[in-house]
Amino acid sequence: MFTFLINRNLYNVKILIYCAKDEIFCLQELNYLINSYMRCKISDIIQLFFPETCVICENTLAYGEISVCLSCSSVLPCTLFTSEPENQLEKNFFGRIPIIEGTALLYYQVGNPTQKLLHQLKYKGREEVGTFLGNWLGEVIKQSARFKEIEAVIPVPLHLKKERQRGYNQVSEFGRCISLILGVPFIENVLIRNVFKESQTKKDRIHRLISDGLYAVENSAVLKDKHILLLDDVITSGATIEACCQALYQIPGIKISVAAMAYTG
Repeated sequence: MFTFLINRNLYNVKILIYCAKDEIFCLQELNYLINSYMRCKISDIIQLFFPETCVICENTLAYGEISVCLSCSSVLPCTLFTSEPENQLEKNFFGRIPIIEGTALLYYQVGNPTQKLLHQLKYKGREEVGTFLGNWLGEVIKQSARFKEIEAVIPVPLHLKKERQRGYNQVSEFGRCISLILGVPFIENVLIRNVFKESQTKKDRIHRLISDGLYAVENSAVLKDKHILLLDDVITSGATIEACCQALYQIPGIKISVAAMAYTG
């Protein structure tokens, strides 16, 4: 009996071989510790037969591109709010709710690339778009001179019925990526949605503001005296963020900053 231990740079293979007189080799143990190297190789094979396409233009992604091709990424309309105090998004909340800082990654308009990107995320099951946008905005926030005291990341919640219909909260993966980059917790069990309502996409601001009791807070001690980053997908009138903040400001000592994938302007 003898053992081969093969050590590669990025993975280990341990093989225990039993040698018998009849020259039959019995493989007793085969342990693979698969890491990024092996996953990349498997991904390369899958990509060969099932190439991934850009969620915006639907062309095949080049090696190293994730979700969105370089060409489409270059034309996405960035806001630059993260480095701009008293930006347009922050002014939208003046006199309504106190927020420390606010930002959105992209501008959203009907027919622009941002609309198609978020449509794929919300309605076509392309949850990886949340990863793409979360990694992007997370790095922008990390490099900014602002947003330096964030202690937790909180997503705007979906009602459980809506989340079951969609299969996921479109803001969750976005938030997880941002929290990892900032090195702070991602917390989903504090802010909850009480009432199920149909999509607010086509409602005007007045109807959106009829939201008393829409959100509630549980396990509030988790966020006591914390500065949180509240996340949404698209901020239009700001009614959803306002309703969330009304619930969250019941927590003693809480401070709230706001970030979104996109802002309608």
